[in-house]
Amino acid sequence: MRTLDTAEISASVYRLARRAGLTLTDSCKNALRLASEQEEGAARFALGTVLENEKIAQREQMPVCQDTGMAVVLLSLGQEVLLAGMPLKEAVDDGVRRAYADGFFRKSICDPLTRENTGDNTPAHLHVEIVEGDKVEIIFLPKGFGSENMSKLYMLVPAEGREGVINAIVNTVKAAGSRPCPPVYVGVGIGGSFDGCAYLAKKALTREVGSAHPREDVAAIQREALDKINALGIGAQGFGGKVTAIGVSCEIAPTHIAGLPVAVNIQCHCVRCEKEIL
Repeated sequence: MRTLDTAEISASVYRLARRAGLTLTDSCKNALRLASEQEEGAARFALGTVLENEKIAQREQMPVCQDTGMAVVLLSLGQEVLLAGMPLKEAVDDGVRRAYADGFFRKSICDPLTRENTGDNTPAHLHVEIVEGDKVEIIFLPKGFGSENMSKLYMLVPAEGREGVINAIVNTVKAAGSRPCPPVYVGVGIGGSFDGCAYLAKKALTREVGSAHPREDVAAIQREALDKINALGIGAQGFGGKVTAIGVSCEIAPTHIAGLPVAVNIQCHCVRCEKEIL
């Protein structure tokens, strides 16, 4: 059994939040460069501007997007780890609080009814999975709501099958149009329950853009959905073009015999995600 002080988790969350606020993931930048090479006119200009913005953010150490997002933390906790110190949730929120203050990141979290801002971008949205081993993996995903607001959850009937899943993905992106700042990255949850499916979709966004699912039938859904999305012609920032999405990533879980949940979590072109293992 290994003992880990949650102060180390707080420090890790701080580091991850500071890095994630300033840069796009490498796989996102590569996908945007490839998209730019395929486009022309306004779409190419828009993609070039997006990439230049990322360079400036790195050089000036400024947020890569004004929406520095809701702090989403996915934590895999080894079952041989004994946590000591402050409660885990407090440690995560402490890291977020300090990172957003020191990084001069916008604080965007408020009460859903009164709209009163919490003032420090907490509480973070924390997911914890218990896994084998004595390590702790922490993934930090700042999620802006221009794209989050375009996301959908479908409770399909089993008869809709594979075609229904692909239609749900494509129709969600089509309905969103230019509002989530395309080209988008699409996270998809297939199966599970009403709530579990949405978590799968969020988790899918932490994978590298362009990564193939290990199950070939799921990977085929990713490819077909991406092709159909890019055939929509929405293009970068809605200017039209060949690339409306830079990737589709799916996660899958067993579900009830009477259901086929599908969650589609849209991420704008600004894919920010950082990971550490303690």
